[in-house]
Amino acid sequence: MTEPTPTTATWPAHDPATRRWLPERWTPLDPDAVERLLAQEWERFSASTTGSGEHNARASRSLPLGVTSSFQHWDPYPISIASARGAWLTDVDGRKLLDLSMGFGAMLVGHLNPVVVERVQEALTDVGTLFVTPSPTATEVAERFQERFGLDMLRFTNSGTESLMYAVRAARAFTGRKAIVKIEGGYHGGYDALQVSVKPDLADIGPADNPTPQVPFDVEAGTVYVTPYNDLDHLRGILAAHGSEIAAVVMEPVLENIAIVLPDEGYLAGVRQACDESGVVLIFDEVKTGLTAGYSGASQRLGIRPDLVTLAKSIGGGFPLAAFGGRREVMEVVVDGRMAHFGTYNGNPLVMAAARAVDEICTHDALDAAEKINVGTLDDVDEVISEFELPAHTVALGVKGCITWSPTPVRNYRDYKATDFRIAELSWLWGVNRGILTPPGLDEQWLVSLAHHKSEMDVLVNDLRELAQALRG
Repeated sequence: MTEPTPTTATWPAHDPATRRWLPERWTPLDPDAVERLLAQEWERFSASTTGSGEHNARASRSLPLGVTSSFQHWDPYPISIASARGAWLTDVDGRKLLDLSMGFGAMLVGHLNPVVVERVQEALTDVGTLFVTPSPTATEVAERFQERFGLDMLRFTNSGTESLMYAVRAARAFTGRKAIVKIEGGYHGGYDALQVSVKPDLADIGPADNPTPQVPFDVEAGTVYVTPYNDLDHLRGILAAHGSEIAAVVMEPVLENIAIVLPDEGYLAGVRQACDESGVVLIFDEVKTGLTAGYSGASQRLGIRPDLVTLAKSIGGGFPLAAFGGRREVMEVVVDGRMAHFGTYNGNPLVMAAARAVDEICTHDALDAAEKINVGTLDDVDEVISEFELPAHTVALGVKGCITWSPTPVRNYRDYKATDFRIAELSWLWGVNRGILTPPGLDEQWLVSLAHHKSEMDVLVNDLRELAQALRG
């Protein structure tokens, strides 16, 4: 039986700088058909990826789970990649896969981008690999980022985790306070204070209107308050009750670790105002957004200036580069010694060469062209969803897009947990078995890099159509 969705007017409007499309009508999927196809696809996976299975068995003898970062693992084993170029991967079984994960945005300019390769080779040949001293190579990139992202001052680090850790420490040094506020379900790397309530079980976190922080046993978090995304009243309540002890609100302006969750219109402006009223530092985690959101990142696209911003992934061309920076008044804590920031490899010449190349490559025209391809892909996906009345909708920011397996908007972590994870698993696995790799985690997020073309994104659309036919067959 076909069921109408609520009209879009039922839901708060999303920020106009973002994109969300909802189906007018949808029909529930047959859960038996989903389970039957899942069983079929896992058999197909095991039969076609024996090399990855063998490699994982070997790697597990030296690397826990056989991977170098825990998120890379899935059962029964992950795909092992032997090489990559442009928008394509080659796995250890010799299969070609269209890379729509692109390192969660780190490969925005494509694998082995020739400009990045050339700049790094020049550094290897004529400059050096590590000085551990000031260098014009780091100063030039800092000046480029200062202009592009609207930062008064910044420091380089080697990972998003480092940048978030130091941003929180800077906020504490600046305010003389210790506690922080984070978004329920949000991920910000491995720093203890930010490991609270990262994709927690609903049974562990209390009611939706008053969430309880979930702290893993191995974490020493300090005082962390958790607030739902898109709930300005709840945040204001926390700040009213505890503002005098809170150093920072840490958040992704657009959540990108649970698919893509968009801010309601006016929400981020309200967060900015609430932080100002309480003297709290607002930190935007743009590790995943950054250049994938647009030329100057999500902050400028959405029109909200945080006190500090953290960057990584998209700015480094595949090299380990991150940064934190923002208002001079806050960054002065590094200048006057209230907070020390260290790192042997910070701003090393190889990474700076890659960063300069990325800054040169990611012009307005280049990023606009990639976003145009993404929007066209989303339009085509929307047509498939409508034709087969799938219980799904699409969301996008910049060159990233996703299918969310719910006919109604996802506005926070609790909404995300109510989506259909079985069909999400099937959709992801269906693509993997047909040469399309999106990130594991059932979030259905893809990235149109500067190396992707419309013809390659059409592969994604055709893949969805074949899945829809199988589901409705």
